[in-house]
Amino acid sequence: MRIEIPRWVQLVALPLLLLLLWTVAGAVRHVLFLFLVALLIALLLNPLVRGLGRAWIPRGPAVALVYLAFAAAVALAVLALATVVVQETRSAAHRVDNYFTVESGHPRRTGAEQDLARFQHFLNRHHLSSVHVQRRGERFLNQVGTKDVQKYTSKALRWAEGAGVAVVTLLFDAFLVIVVSIYMLLDMQRLTEAIDRRFPPHGRGGLIVRMEQAVASYVKGQLLLSLIIGVSSGLGLWILGLVGLMPHGGRYAAAFGGWAGVTELIPYIGPWLGAAPPVLYALVQHPLSALWVTLLFLGIQQFEGHVVVPNVMGRSLRLHPLLVIFGLLAGGEIYGFPGILVALPLLAAGRAAWEFFAERIELAPWDAAHPLAEIGVDTTQVPPPETPPAPAA
Repeated sequence: MRIEIPRWVQLVALPLLLLLLWTVAGAVRHVLFLFLVALLIALLLNPLVRGLGRAWIPRGPAVALVYLAFAAAVALAVLALATVVVQETRSAAHRVDNYFTVESGHPRRTGAEQDLARFQHFLNRHHLSSVHVQRRGERFLNQVGTKDVQKYTSKALRWAEGAGVAVVTLLFDAFLVIVVSIYMLLDMQRLTEAIDRRFPPHGRGGLIVRMEQAVASYVKGQLLLSLIIGVSSGLGLWILGLVGLMPHGGRYAAAFGGWAGVTELIPYIGPWLGAAPPVLYALVQHPLSALWVTLLFLGIQQFEGHVVVPNVMGRSLRLHPLLVIFGLLAGGEIYGFPGILVALPLLAAGRAAWEFFAERIELAPWDAAHPLAEIGVDTTQVPPPETPPAPAA
């Protein structure tokens, strides 16, 4: 069944409807965002609920069972990530503090001063004694001072510990999302049947099924991409530690690899966020270690961009790169960082909905053979033109 939209609707009603929707969406932006997140969760979990329904489990208990398992998995992942972040940040803060403040050896020097002396000795041996790195570096360290280093490291530690407390402020919104998504899951079957009666499915299935497939395909591709990048990062750091290019690299390889895998879920800026902690840690250990770690992550990013993403995400997302960039920028502009996270799955679901209705809705043609309005002229009411009088002889 195809629906033809008249031209007067295209000319007047559609622009007014779009303007109204934009105004209402701006007024209830926060509520709309929560409902969209709930819709994504419902589309992601509905195939599992439908599968349990085929096993003779009623829809209500099936929704409860699936949601309990989903909530438990998310809670464990968040708890594990928060624990790792706080512990690693605490360890890194103490290391940075000790590197700049604790003196050892003969003469008594901090770790930063010893590295500056080694680097200056390296320059002197290679006929670069005119470059006074040690003197300028020690002057900078004296200007910064021990108190400033302790102040910044304590701030970083307080931020990491406060990050877990800040999560509690999101519990109310999370509770609303859970409640709304549960109601959506309970009514999803009736909604699917109603849409299928109005728009009979054919080919790839109905509207809800297509949107479910689009969201599930994106999530599977993103999780596989994160797993590949996380394992590659952790394995690379472990090898650097094994060959001595990164001191204690094997001890933190799993944590840094897990961090890289989690940040890979963030579009575009995720790879840089994943590389920052191991590079900073290696920089504290030794400047050359930071160089090797930087080269490792640059290689992983090249491998990701040229091999992994085209083969994994290219098939799952099916969106033009310009549309992806626009969606990410629009999501960040409308709702900040959370908007960036949900932009791509929403685009995938929106593409599926667009393809579904594009097969069933057509616009009335705009051409000369079909004028917008018929204008008739009644020639019977028009008086004949007056004949001018003949000129006098």
